[in-house]
Amino acid sequence: MRLGIIGLPQSGKTTIFNALTRGDLPVTMSGGRFEVHTAVVDVPDARVDRLTEMFKPEKKIYAKVTYADIAGLEGSKTAISGALLNQLSQMEGFLHVVRCFEDPSVPHPSGSIDPSRDMAAMDAELLLNDLISVERRLERLAEERKKGAGREKVVIEREITLFESFQQALAQEVPLRQVEISPEDEKILTGFGFLTRKPLLVLLNLGEGQSAPEIQYSRPRSALAALQGKLEMEIAQLAPEDAELFMGEYGIAELGLNRVIHLSYDLLGQQSFFTVGEDEVRAWTVHRGATALEAAGAIHTDLAKGFIRAEVVTYDDLVTLGGLAEARNKGKLRLEGKEYIVKDGEIVHIRFNL
Repeated sequence: MRLGIIGLPQSGKTTIFNALTRGDLPVTMSGGRFEVHTAVVDVPDARVDRLTEMFKPEKKIYAKVTYADIAGLEGSKTAISGALLNQLSQMEGFLHVVRCFEDPSVPHPSGSIDPSRDMAAMDAELLLNDLISVERRLERLAEERKKGAGREKVVIEREITLFESFQQALAQEVPLRQVEISPEDEKILTGFGFLTRKPLLVLLNLGEGQSAPEIQYSRPRSALAALQGKLEMEIAQLAPEDAELFMGEYGIAELGLNRVIHLSYDLLGQQSFFTVGEDEVRAWTVHRGATALEAAGAIHTDLAKGFIRAEVVTYDDLVTLGGLAEARNKGKLRLEGKEYIVKDGEIVHIRFNL
């Protein structure tokens, strides 16, 4: 699960990256150079902690999110370079950092702080590149239709219709994540990394003590959050005991970065199920709506190949009853088949035979 951190120059992308990953990358401007830094972070989950207390395993493993700090976007309404576009296309979603803080020592490239303008500039850059990709694809499809060889005509025509709808939406400045697509058309798009189809978390980067500006942003597969980036980065880089004292002094109950990590996870349509035992308690990531067979495959391909049944119990039932044996005795540990839809937070044990 990979999210690319993007934003205009001097928006504080690397500051946010450091806050989320507890990193210490230099936050000086990259000068528009194409750079990518990545880090994997745990998804905070109190349920993992509680299950660890119950089972006292050798290892405790949280779900993971990978963040990539991607420099090189300028909001210049020009085509993105091939290397940068390749990186952006590989991301499963974007975290768009929007500058709201004032700092005379870090002048804004546009001369003033205007979050709405900067959001529009980044949207325009992503839209333009998707439009270029769509038009190139339509040109190739027109040539393929003219030649009359290769794929069936009905398949080509269906793809042309889909890409023409994309072209129309993008020309009207509508991101592709807002275009409804049938499951059949989703198959056509396998391998196309359109930027405006990816889920988007807009993160307002605030100064210390600054309130978030009133910005309306309600769109499909998108979300809006605010974070005091520099302050959160400083706290994240402290030792745990020092961070706790610091947060107590400032009256901070919970780090905002935890909320952002959870939002990232939810925005990509992910959920967690758990496996428990003396060896490890672990959170596994699957998409919402995943079947028991898919959950088995997330653990190991062999479990999916030899799948017999899944033993399933809800987190609440397990914690309330105090253990797997108690849940089984009370009839709360169920046997489910391959097509069972796994729910968020369930404890799943796969029975298999190879």
